[in-house]
Order: sequence, then structure tokens, then C-alpha cells
Amino acid sequence: MSHKRMPKRKAAIAVGGAVALGAAAILLPHANASQDGASDETAAAPRTLKAGDASDLASRLAGLLGDAYAGAYYDGGNKQLVVNVVAGEDDTVVVRAEQAGAAVREVDNSMTELEAGARTLKSEATIPGTSWAVDPRTNKILVTADSTVTGDKWDRLESTVESLGSGMATIKKSAGTFRTFVSGGDAIFSGGARCSLGFNVTAGDGTPAFLTAGHCAAGGDQWSDAQGGQPIATVDQAVFPGEGDFALVTYDDPATQAPSDVDVGNQVVPISRAAEATVGQEVFRMGSTTGLADGRVLGLNATVNYPEGTVTGLIQTDVCAEPGDSGGSMFTRDGLAIGLTSGGSGDCASGGETFFQPVTTALAAVGATLGADGAAGAGDRAGGEQAGGQDAGGERAGAGEEAGPGHGAGQDAGGDSRLTDTH
Repeated sequence: MSHKRMPKRKAAIAVGGAVALGAAAILLPHANASQDGASDETAAAPRTLKAGDASDLASRLAGLLGDAYAGAYYDGGNKQLVVNVVAGEDDTVVVRAEQAGAAVREVDNSMTELEAGARTLKSEATIPGTSWAVDPRTNKILVTADSTVTGDKWDRLESTVESLGSGMATIKKSAGTFRTFVSGGDAIFSGGARCSLGFNVTAGDGTPAFLTAGHCAAGGDQWSDAQGGQPIATVDQAVFPGEGDFALVTYDDPATQAPSDVDVGNQVVPISRAAEATVGQEVFRMGSTTGLADGRVLGLNATVNYPEGTVTGLIQTDVCAEPGDSGGSMFTRDGLAIGLTSGGSGDCASGGETFFQPVTTALAAVGATLGADGAAGAGDRAGGEQAGGQDAGGERAGAGEEAGPGHGAGQDAGGDSRLTDTH
């Protein structure tokens, strides 16, 4: 079967598509600069940090503090990493965390206890419409139940939470229904499904590819940038449900230029590398249905019980999303790739919870690379029209002008004040 060769401008697309229909002022990356000398561990604590640097510090402290480490979160107002410690009689753990540049908070629940609670929830309360993740801000497990969890199912969930003991978990009711955000529609197509491209990457064999949600692959192996159009990309690997929700999709034309960036309309955000999420971190999401949205990370290593099955290892956020946004990119103001849209509840009118596949985990699983050293044709970008090739990736057919209804408008809206950093 012959494959359509994407013109260079067409294929070099903007990850995440066009439009910016509902986000706050964002993206020019000069805010949150680290203080001079912040790399010196003897510097006065706590240090001022960018969210990406806070994630790196949290990972380092998890290893340094051992069993005393009880999670961490980013205080965006003060631009500091807050680390929870269970000090006991060993006050030196507090000193070590402070010397590393973190603000320290002593708490009661250890990560061992919280993780044991999560295992109990998995064995006793794996009910469709539920999720749980450790919330370091409260030092508890945040359990969420959607509108379908009623009657005996609610009683079972509630009794399981109570069995964990006082102060270990809280339950939150969600008005919506947990679902994956796939939709029939008019953007990037595979069968009757429409999804969103996450990030352009380079596959292990050097070919251009992109990441999207694994559940999108259920629509079919081949993706087109127009309904009924000729395929331009093919699913190589996919995981869903189970230990993640991600897919690697390779462009059929090996000459496709696939830069490492996200096009939010009139502004392009270069993506430099993948990074771990930090609770409290400000993040932005692009999708082929709702365009640009923003919010905060609420929890890590979340377990979500979708109707199709249980998915583990996700990032929980308060960023909105809707059907068709699946697979879309979650990133930071300063160009870090964080996640791929999986699913959740609610919509962008009423809000809700949305879960994301960590990009770092997906890259490691499929053997792909992202960023200046890994993106195919990273230095050669195209305008909004090219988004079609990229979005073909599973996101949207034509990131700006070719996007489906409601997307083209975003191409123009993308350059307004909402894309200017006002912090």
C-alpha cells in the first residue's frame, strides 16, 4: 500500500494542535527562575525553584532520606519544594532536607504506610468509577468516586477506607463519570475514533514517531489526518489498560519532519525534555477538542478504574478535558513534557478530574527519545498548517487551520494575552 508523503511544512507540525480556548495567561518562560547559587546544597534553605527543578530535587531527596521520606509537593506561591518527613527520633533527616534546599514538614504517615493503604484499596475496592493517589499536601490517600459509585459499591469503598485507620485516606465524590476521552469526530482518525497527538519523538530505530494514549489504539492501527483519508501513521506499540495508557505511533514516511514543540496557536512552546510531575505544579494541556487548558497536579502514581479496566501509574490533575482530547500533550511553561491525556470526569464547562500518562514512563517503555537530541527534524518547524502531519499522530488533523470545528479559531486566539506570562 502506498502512503502519502507529507510535505515538509505539513508534517513538521505542532504537537498538541492549535487553539487556546480556555487557559489562563501562560507560557513565555521567564518566570520561576532559580536563584543564583541554587545548585549549592549549603545555600540558605528553602531555595526558590522552578517546578521542573523541584521535581528533580524531590527525586534526589527520596533517595537521600530513605524511609523518612513521605512525599513532596511544589508550593507555587513561594516557588519552593515542600518535603514531608517522618523524623521520629532522627532529627538529622530534617537537617539533610533543609541543606538540600527544601522546606520541611514533619508528618505522621510514612510512604510505606500510604502505599500499603493503596494496595488494600486495590485488593478490596477495585470498583469501576474509582481512583486513588497519595496526596502529599494532606499526607493522606485521596480516594475519588464518580457518580456511578452508589449503593453497595459506595458502602464497600467507604468501609475499605475506614479499615485503613483514622487519618489515612479521604473520599471525594465526583459529579461526572470516569471515562477515556476518545470521541468520534473530525480531527485525526482511526476508524470512528478521534484522539490528540501528545509529543513527537524519535523511535528506537531512528524513525520519526509520536506518543498518544494507548486506548486510542483501540480505534485501529492506522491513523489519518482526514476522515476516510489515506493513513499517514501506524501504531507500533500500545499499552491499555494495565501499567499505563500510552502508544507509540510511527510516521509512515521516514522523511517526516517532527519537531519537539507544542503549537498553541500563534505561539510555539519548544519542548526540551521529559520530566517527572510534582504535586502542586502548574501544567498546561493541549487537545483536539478543547485546545489549551491549565491547572495543577494533584497526585502521582494514581490508580484509575475505568470501565475498560484498571490503569496504574497515572498523574491526577484538576485540568479539564473532553472526548477527543485523549493523548494530548501536558507540558510546563518552560517546555518540559510531563504527560499524555488519558481520561477522567467532567468537562471544560464544569471542571473535573483528568488523569495523565507520565511521558517519562512511556518513553522508557517504548524505547523512544524526546527533545533536542531525540526529535526527528527538531530544528525545522512549520506553521499551523503543518500540524496536520503531526497531529495526524493521533491528535488532530491539522493543528490549526485543518483542525476540526472549533480548532481553527484557536489558531488565531493562540497569540492573545492568555499566552503571555503575567506572573
